[in-house]
Amino acid sequence: MNPLIAALLGIVEGITEYLPISSTGHLILASRVLGLHGEGADAFDVVIQLGAILAVVVHYRKLLWERTTGLVQKKPESVQLLVGLVLGFVPTAVTGFLLRKKIKALLFGPGPVALALVVGGIVMIVVEVVRARRGDKGEDGLDKVTPMRAFLIGVGQTLSMWPGSSRSMCTIVAGQLTGLSTATSAEFSFLLGLPTLGAATIYEAYKSREALAGVGALNVVIGLVVSFLVAWAVVAGFLAYLKRRGLLPFGVYRIVLGAVVFLVLVRG
Repeated sequence: MNPLIAALLGIVEGITEYLPISSTGHLILASRVLGLHGEGADAFDVVIQLGAILAVVVHYRKLLWERTTGLVQKKPESVQLLVGLVLGFVPTAVTGFLLRKKIKALLFGPGPVALALVVGGIVMIVVEVVRARRGDKGEDGLDKVTPMRAFLIGVGQTLSMWPGSSRSMCTIVAGQLTGLSTATSAEFSFLLGLPTLGAATIYEAYKSREALAGVGALNVVIGLVVSFLVAWAVVAGFLAYLKRRGLLPFGVYRIVLGAVVFLVLVRG
């Protein structure tokens, strides 16, 4: 690891964290291409998610402040959002606590990532095509995220623990399937990322602190800062895009990338 590589991985994290193409999958692939292996590299990939988390906090600072003060005043919309975030977070927290070691041992590699990319891409395309044929644009607004919808989105989020599947993809598609619009599904996905990614980052930083120390504090800081700046721009641009178009191009991209990775692996 060196500052240049840390910055490159920060860019990858910032671009891919909130797009439905899998940040973890891209970081694993990028790390292998750059010759990075081991627990320290894997921990670095998780910890720099903190930069992307802060980007969402900054982007939604007004909404978060309004909902936080609304909780004090016991406003229904604020209470509903908090309940939704809790219900959406719990399934992943439980699954992560129980299966973290097995997932890292079995699925943190180019092969599993490629498979998840392809399968996720197919799912996204099928959902987009079916919704388009039905003329189903879904319901708009965070107030439409009922506790049941939030829980189902949380169940969908557990699938994102397979690197390459994408937390954004799993939660956005789950939101679509519950009847939400793509843009509202994405907004709730971004907000749900605050407790989910925050908990994963803190847990990984603590569990892998010795391996992470070998990466170097400067490199970690560079990765965090770069991922924050890039993710901030991506969040705003992605939301604007979703209000006009759907997820089809991202599905195609995932399938192509997964096929390329498979080809590289087969050819050694």
